Amino acid sequence: MSKKIYLFATSKSKHAINVKSLDVRYLKPDIDFSKYDYLIITSKQTLKALKEYDRSQFIDIPALCVSIKTANAYREFGGKILDVGNGYGDNLVKNIEEFSKETKWLYLRAELIASSFVNKCREDGYKIDEKILYISECSKEILDIRVSDDSTLIFTSPSSIECFLKNNTIHPDAKVVVIGTTTANLLPKGIEYAISQNTSIDSCIELALKLNEGIK
Repeated sequence: MSKKIYLFATSKSKHAINVKSLDVRYLKPDIDFSKYDYLIITSKQTLKALKEYDRSQFIDIPALCVSIKTANAYREFGGKILDVGNGYGDNLVKNIEEFSKETKWLYLRAELIASSFVNKCREDGYKIDEKILYISECSKEILDIRVSDDSTLIFTSPSSIECFLKNNTIHPDAKVVVIGTTTANLLPKGIEYAISQNTSIDSCIELALKLNEGIK
């Protein structure tokens, strides 16, 4: 019998038991978009938050997006793409360093973030402001879930691990798939894991299915 695959994410897959990891509460801080040359977007949740604003204020400001999927979502939203990262927030430093230190950036973000790329860039003299557009909180689903010891667990963000571990432990018999190194860093010491080839839900699912079939 095939082992159960649990996907802890805001997205869903037909190949897994889908457990929403976070409930999102959107904010609407005052923003003078006219002060900035470029936006930084690292989450699709940011796009949902931007719906609260007058599109004409920001839609023509090109955005540096953390990944291809985020960039595609922003393009579908009607926005312009400045550049696309490789899926990891920390690596956005390389993209930002390609521009003048006089460039004015606005990072639209969650309350809690795992990457420290903004601090690194500021230390190097780059001008980046931040606005918190949403707050993520552990969902009741992930707090109440109970999984069998030999399940395959897919974690798609550091917060999905933090929320899962509030009321659960990861059994040694479980297989663990993470979407990237930043997420992997939140796993308890000693837990073996596999990192998806790409920073996407589809890539995580593909890897989880291979692990369940005994394919490395």
